Amino acid sequence: MISERDVIKKARELGFDDVGFTTAEPFEFQRGVLKQRESDYAPLIERGLDLVGGIDPRGSLADAGSIIVLMENYFRESFPRSLEGKFGRCYHDDDRMTKDGLSRRIKAFRGWLRENGIESKVPFNLSQRLAAARAGMGDFGKNCFFYSNKVARKSSWVLPIGVVVNRVFEPGEPSYGIGCPDWCRNACIAACPTGAITAPQRMNPCRCISYLSYYGEGLTPRDLREPMGTWIYGCDVCQDVCPRNRAWLAQELPPNERAAQKAADFDPVLILHMDIAYYQTSIWPHMFYMPADQTWRWKMNAARAMGNSLDLRYVPELVRALGENSDERVRAMCAWALGRIGGADARAALERLAPGAEGVVGQEVTDALEMC
Repeated sequence: MISERDVIKKARELGFDDVGFTTAEPFEFQRGVLKQRESDYAPLIERGLDLVGGIDPRGSLADAGSIIVLMENYFRESFPRSLEGKFGRCYHDDDRMTKDGLSRRIKAFRGWLRENGIESKVPFNLSQRLAAARAGMGDFGKNCFFYSNKVARKSSWVLPIGVVVNRVFEPGEPSYGIGCPDWCRNACIAACPTGAITAPQRMNPCRCISYLSYYGEGLTPRDLREPMGTWIYGCDVCQDVCPRNRAWLAQELPPNERAAQKAADFDPVLILHMDIAYYQTSIWPHMFYMPADQTWRWKMNAARAMGNSLDLRYVPELVRALGENSDERVRAMCAWALGRIGGADARAALERLAPGAEGVVGQEVTDALEMC
């Protein structure tokens, strides 16, 4: 019968940075949070994310005895500058669709467990961060992220992976709580562009840039466009400003070759003009939350990011998209972006469009002219 030491040894052989153990008891604290903040989480649940079902590990494995938590540092290598500030780092080398990186190592770990008589599940809706905290592997930041007590210089650039197993292992000592230093004056709360973080460990997910970028409904509200900056998919602001992450961010890291190979595909101009075939081959395998029938959201996000860049070289691309794209949400955002960038060429293009523009596009063109 394999021991905890055997499990730890195998996990490290497969490249995981830390390993912890906790019970398979339900996360009753999470149940209370979801009930208390039902309105905040309702949009996520409506989209099919079964947060309530993830409270009890035995819902995925009836005879669950423990949870083995594997800790992955997803920022062990540097990412291309062209991706940073536009796409959240946790997606730069995401293989949940391609299954050619982390997924293989998880599969190999589970295969090893099975060879030793242990069945396992990796529930997508399990509260991974709570599992890691209950295993004593770290604590939380005011920004709601989990901070390792060993990995990546005790930063939040980590991904806990809960593996539910039908064996009982000795659990670690829980380490719930906020580990932020007393001298930190709520840097993450102050820096959150959209005000999504309202208090320590309190977030309105529907105002988070990450949520807005891939789940937001319709045309991005006017008051959120500038705060969302150049982010197209995801956001790292509350982690970037965190003092606890400073040591890891300050060091020189080797380049992530996998991310570098695909970086050119994520140029905002290519995203703004992409067709379904391009999306399915170049974008979706790496950043997949938006299905093919929602490429309008990708294009709208790219247009908004272009506008907030204030880069005049994007003006011709936005004008082109206004003429070629049939989705009014994309066209409306292109008009807004032209107004945000401003300049003679942007104004001239908007003036040409104004007479024939109607509805929401017409209103955005009018407003954009005022911005110019």
